[in-house]
Amino acid sequence: MYINLPEKRYYGIGEVAKAFEVNTSLIRFWEKEFDVLKPKKNAKGNRKFTPEDIKNLKFIYHLVKERGFTLDGAKTHLKEEKKQSLNKFEIIDKLESVKAQLVKIKSQL
Repeated sequence: MYINLPEKRYYGIGEVAKAFEVNTSLIRFWEKEFDVLKPKKNAKGNRKFTPEDIKNLKFIYHLVKERGFTLDGAKTHLKEEKKQSLNKFEIIDKLESVKAQLVKIKSQL
């Protein structure tokens, strides 16, 4: 899944939910379930996600929604095989971004 977010330091939970096409409640739930997600919270309690959090969210989304892992299965997969899976996921992510750019160029022709 190609996520189109502008280059920023922090993203609001609404922006992230819209980019992933999920509800904000799902992102809040994943934050509680997965230890790798650590968004910053301001004084009012609003969550601000860093680009590293977005990268982790992409990987969690890939495991749970696209590959069909259960939450427990995704947790164990993140702990045990993170390096190998993350490398494959990064390659897939780069290829999807290249594909999205090529489709954009094709539509402009």
